[in-house]
Amino acid sequence: MRPNGLLSFPLTPFTPDDRVDLAVFAAHLDQQLAAGPAALFVACGTGEFTALDLDEYRDVVATAVRVAGGRVPVVAGAGGGPRLARAFAAAAAECGADGLLLLPPYLVASTPAGLVRHIRYVASASALPITVYQRANAVLDPAAAVALLDIPNVTAVKDGRGDVVAMLRLVTAVRTSGHPRAAEFGFLNGLPTAELSVRAYRAIGVETYSSAVLCFAPDIATAFHRAVTTEDTRTAEALLAGFYLPFAALRDQVPGYAVALVKAGARLGGLAVGPVRPPLVDPPPEHVERLAEILAEGRAVLAARAGRSR
Repeated sequence: MRPNGLLSFPLTPFTPDDRVDLAVFAAHLDQQLAAGPAALFVACGTGEFTALDLDEYRDVVATAVRVAGGRVPVVAGAGGGPRLARAFAAAAAECGADGLLLLPPYLVASTPAGLVRHIRYVASASALPITVYQRANAVLDPAAAVALLDIPNVTAVKDGRGDVVAMLRLVTAVRTSGHPRAAEFGFLNGLPTAELSVRAYRAIGVETYSSAVLCFAPDIATAFHRAVTTEDTRTAEALLAGFYLPFAALRDQVPGYAVALVKAGARLGGLAVGPVRPPLVDPPPEHVERLAEILAEGRAVLAARAGRSR
């Protein structure tokens, strides 16, 4: 499984009494599907995987599979230590997921070869296609990337580091390896606010990207994706200047805002997704007000560009 297009990473809504709100989650998924993503990645980073217990995780994945109804693939996060990652992988398969996003191993750091051993350990216990999430303490080198080709159900690498030169080395090593799977292996841009790096990643052959903005401003996210894929440079640059760069500046003010600010944006849009779970913190009113201003500025850009195209 190698989705090609804009990727949705839905939020996990919580009720005021700290339960997963599956009704709001289903409504959120319907909104995401209406935007036409290539896949739904549920219970991943934006979906607060690390805050969910196994029963909640099952509910989230099963709901996503039901709502998607086969229209797009449903990929579920899996992570923690090796045994725990296997348990989540098994639960995802039982709930009907189409694939896994393997998050970095819990706490410990190792070598790239050790990371491949961890990936192989989890992959050996699941038949689901696996995308490996490279970030934090999970960093591949070219030899490790090529070694992934020998794990049949590892199908892609999602990069969350942002080192374009290092990513170029991985892509080149895989593509020129001579391995039978070299051409089909996938690479995804999974940086926070990936829109900022889309054009740099496209230049090295990484065209598919995740969009947290899709969770709360699908009109802006899809317009930007359309502008990039059709090489409408003026619209892309106007949205970068008017929305994405100000949004990223606000996001960078507080650790964890890559999730918490997105949830705040969804609440501004009328979706009762509730708060983030600890250790994340919800933004204060002044940051929510600034986010509302940034959204208005982004939509003003869309209106201005639409007026010029008439």
